[in-house]
Amino acid sequence: MIIKNIEAKVRLATFVALGSLFTSLLIVGMNCLYAYKLVSNAQKSIYILDNNIPIQAKQTDVQMNRPAEYKADVELFHSLFFSLTPDDNYMEYQMKKAMYLVDESGMQQYNNLKENGFFNSILSSSSVLTLQTDSISLDVPKHYFRYYGKLKIDRRSSTVIRSLITEGYLKDIPRSDNNPHGALITNWKTLENKDLKDVEKNTF
Repeated sequence: MIIKNIEAKVRLATFVALGSLFTSLLIVGMNCLYAYKLVSNAQKSIYILDNNIPIQAKQTDVQMNRPAEYKADVELFHSLFFSLTPDDNYMEYQMKKAMYLVDESGMQQYNNLKENGFFNSILSSSSVLTLQTDSISLDVPKHYFRYYGKLKIDRRSSTVIRSLITEGYLKDIPRSDNNPHGALITNWKTLENKDLKDVEKNTF
């Protein structure tokens, strides 16, 4: 009986010891998780001094606003590339800024247009090109976009409205003054660029 009682007490002591150990580990784990959340939330807090008075501001997760930034980047690039005036210095300036937002596929399209006399025709006809964005379809997981817009070509003799549809992919890169959204357009190509309307102007 004495031996059985000793064995039972040993088992009880072992059970209590193991139970205490697991409980302690659980409490430590919960404390670590709580401390991590506190530190994480603290890192998202920014204090701005206004006349030596600290005002708390909250950081937002970059990825939460990424789709809006992608669309803004795509719209900015297309505006730079297609909204042009009959000024060779201005067109060169626009293209230079646009090339910061796209990979070699943009330069390839630029060279193709240049070889086909697109920019010379703008100068010779004193055309003013204005691009209006209709919509931008975005697939964030695939980093894919499709751009829909209308290009207005205002010439001396007529006004042409063209349907413009392009597609491409977006690659995250470090932000810079030349690429404030930190997104690079890749594999860009034009799917449609056709005339919808051609209205002649009165020449008298």
